[in-house]
Amino acid sequence: MRTVKAYGATDATGPLVPMEIERRDLLPHDVLIAIDYAGICHSDIHTVRGDWGPIQYPQVVGHEIVGRVVEVGTDVTKHKIGDTVGVGCQSNSCRECEPCRQGQDQYCLKGNTQTYCGLDVDGTITQGGYSQAVVTNEDFVLSIPEGLDPAKAAPLLCAGITTYSPLRHWNVAPGTRVGVIGMGGLGHMAVKIAAAMGAEVTVLSRGTKKKDDALRFGATHYVDTNDTEAMAEMADSLDLIINTVSAGMKITTYLGLLALNGTLVNVGAPNEPFAVPAFALIPRRRSFAGSMTGGIPETQEMLDFCAEHGIHPETELVGADGINEAWERVLNSEVRYRAVIDTHTL
Repeated sequence: MRTVKAYGATDATGPLVPMEIERRDLLPHDVLIAIDYAGICHSDIHTVRGDWGPIQYPQVVGHEIVGRVVEVGTDVTKHKIGDTVGVGCQSNSCRECEPCRQGQDQYCLKGNTQTYCGLDVDGTITQGGYSQAVVTNEDFVLSIPEGLDPAKAAPLLCAGITTYSPLRHWNVAPGTRVGVIGMGGLGHMAVKIAAAMGAEVTVLSRGTKKKDDALRFGATHYVDTNDTEAMAEMADSLDLIINTVSAGMKITTYLGLLALNGTLVNVGAPNEPFAVPAFALIPRRRSFAGSMTGGIPETQEMLDFCAEHGIHPETELVGADGINEAWERVLNSEVRYRAVIDTHTL
């Protein structure tokens, strides 16, 4: 066992505080990663505050991790000391069920091991990336390719793959008409990736303050969702909509923007259920779907795609003493567009 510095929660309501946590000894196929950067995801806040159910404290969150391999287990073959690597939302799975065998470990039927708030192989609760180091099985460690800036790449391990996966699954290609609801940490990545795939991208967001950014990121159109006339003109016009918003909304408003055979995919995770009348779907054979993150093979594919196309998240680097303020700014939708912790400041 080794002790590392971290920033974590001791309860559901208080601020995050400095603490020390233990990392387990390496098993034969484990990798020890010295963490350099950790993205701040809205999921971190939901988890700590118990929005998705009770958790055990103390809890260190963070599942957008980039660092360097500093030690490897005796049987490791996929990574070597000095490699720049990443860890995303899951850090293990059963490896046996059909989704796992298909490389879709995000849908492990036995429940994959989340990078934080999961059950580790030694029976302890996994602790995340707001820390100096992490021990992870080599099969769940991603290679950060040359061409990606390690200081900016961390959000790709959640925000990037969470939007890339549905875009790939629903076969986005040149000419596909893609709508993106919300342009925060996930939404701005959806815009960049869809545009790089050749899609005609429309951003659907409240107000116009993000319009210039949306167009700069590759969007073709921007619609203020408060503008009822502009929204009405969008009816029956989109092939695929990615909803990145983690808040309740009148989902029928957006289902009405789908063309024949169109699909609205939810990647945001609001607490409130959606009301979906049958006749919002039936007349145009529309679909309402959900999507999680991505499996390890697809996540590596996404990283390589982003490196090839020069896609980086828009990030703000914060030190340890700025984490709590960054959380408040996330809640107030003030971050442009992803806060990343410089873990050297721990």
